[in-house]
Amino acid sequence: MRGIILCDGAVSHVWREKELSALKAEFGFDGRVYKSSDLNETDFKDVGYVFSTWGMPSLKADDIRRFLPSLKAVFYGAGSVQGFASEFLSAGVRVFSAWQANAVPVVEYAVSQIILANKGYFVSMGVKSRGDLNAKRAVSHLYPGNYGAAVGILGAGQIGRRVIERLKRDYRLEVLVFDPFLPDETAEKLGALKTDLKTIFSSCVTISNHLANNPQTIGIITRELLMSMPKRCTFINTGRGAQVDHAALYDAMKERPDAAALLDVTWPEPLDDGDPLYTLPNVIITPHIAGSQEDECERMAEYMLDEARRFDAGQPLRYEVTAEMLKTMA
Repeated sequence: MRGIILCDGAVSHVWREKELSALKAEFGFDGRVYKSSDLNETDFKDVGYVFSTWGMPSLKADDIRRFLPSLKAVFYGAGSVQGFASEFLSAGVRVFSAWQANAVPVVEYAVSQIILANKGYFVSMGVKSRGDLNAKRAVSHLYPGNYGAAVGILGAGQIGRRVIERLKRDYRLEVLVFDPFLPDETAEKLGALKTDLKTIFSSCVTISNHLANNPQTIGIITRELLMSMPKRCTFINTGRGAQVDHAALYDAMKERPDAAALLDVTWPEPLDDGDPLYTLPNVIITPHIAGSQEDECERMAEYMLDEARRFDAGQPLRYEVTAEMLKTMA
């Protein structure tokens, strides 16, 4: 076998019949999904490529060298590789991720929420009567719409940059961005004003979080920032729940019924039963649906299959993850 699927989770939602047939024809895939428990029982000495998705085993570098001595590359049909990549890189194995494929639906989702938030859509939900409709109309007309409104983007990685590009291309919005790793010239090229968290939270009508998931960003969205948001501000989180002080977010949303929080991620995830955030009508919690789901997941397998073909043919590669990139990636 030149290539195997190695995954401790289900793979059929990502690797579908078309891609599996291609793996069999082009990479000698035997049709079996191997688990980490199979490494001790099966001979993988000739395997050069590993294909996977959510549920990719986290192995130590010594075990990788022992069980997969000929392994050249891992093609991960999902987004973040933080859970396993460093050990594979340490073992001399190249790692590729479909993070750009997974970024596509997140960008679509975030941009949609930003545009609706600027129109007052989320405070206008739940209309049940004519009188309620009139009240909601009066409130929604206090929102600026999508001509000149200030939008704050936290994090300018692959997702954050694409969100900025879409907002600047399709709408006339003022975009502020926070990202310590973003070069000033890149921010200028994107058409965004690079600034600090305090400025974004105190001046933007909509704020969307796309910060990288690392120890430095845990709890970075503090009580002080959340309490400083202007009237009718909407905070959107499709990044990571642990980056937000949830107790402070509850207090801010309770005190500010004119504001809204749209949480596709939380900490813990899901929130415990009885969490007070569930009780607030201006907090909308969705079950981590911004990323690839259902048929969107197949796009990640397509990206990795194409990348493996390029790797095999010695062609330029597009989705490689390096040790340096792990410092700032989600």
